[in-house]
Amino acid sequence: MGRWESPRDLLTLTGEDWDLRIFRLQVLAEAGARLTFADTWAKAEPRSPHALALVANVQALRAMIAGRNAGRAQMEAAWGTCRTALKVWPPDVAPLVVMLALLRTHAPNRDTLARVWEEIKQRDPWNREAHHEVLTYLFPRYHGAQGEAAWWAEEQASIAPRGLPLALLPLVALAEAHHSRQEQAQETYGHSFHPWMECPQTDVALERWWRHRAPRPHACFADDANYLAHALSFGNRHREALEVFDAIGPYATHVPWAYCGDARDLFLRHRAWAYSPPPRRGR
Repeated sequence: MGRWESPRDLLTLTGEDWDLRIFRLQVLAEAGARLTFADTWAKAEPRSPHALALVANVQALRAMIAGRNAGRAQMEAAWGTCRTALKVWPPDVAPLVVMLALLRTHAPNRDTLARVWEEIKQRDPWNREAHHEVLTYLFPRYHGAQGEAAWWAEEQASIAPRGLPLALLPLVALAEAHHSRQEQAQETYGHSFHPWMECPQTDVALERWWRHRAPRPHACFADDANYLAHALSFGNRHREALEVFDAIGPYATHVPWAYCGDARDLFLRHRAWAYSPPPRRGR
């Protein structure tokens, strides 16, 4: 219906919690890409940093849906909106994260990527979504060399302070590598091989994030916790996964479970195994 007052109030209330702000903008943009409330809001309040950040997300999403060639005009519009948003509210990280997504999809220029990344590091050096955008850029299916994403993920996980979900980056890279190998060599690789057995990346996630995480879950907690539960489950570490499944509750995510088969079936099966103690052996 074109009403934008509630999104304005929500984003204003979010303040400088960049993690939550980016998450909420992305959720709102999913609706805004097919509706007009974001565009109407930007016309009504052209100097609102919240309206500009939302429109930038909407334009970027529309550009990605349209594809690299057809979405070029939307990409350029989104890039311009990001720059305007940064002029209105310079500390805001959200427009820079949108730029990373645009670079991955429409303009894979490493020099520009480095400049945008440097701007993000100056504002919010451990921003979760920005790190995930760069990691995705480095996947071989996009613009990275073989092994580059894994190397970068492990470096970032090692230097990030304890308690941050950036420790999950190596598991994200590992799941992507597994998924890519399945796509490229289904008959020889298949669903039977799992790289999570005796996986050091799982221990990194446990030691550097899970056991030191903040009491209040971050905005994308469900995504990160599902990666950890998945790694523990496929590493046959179901006892350790129980605590993670408890924290996830009903909030299963499609990825990474779908990389190993039917996502819903695998999540429910491994959660049941985590809750079911192993049978006692008779004496």
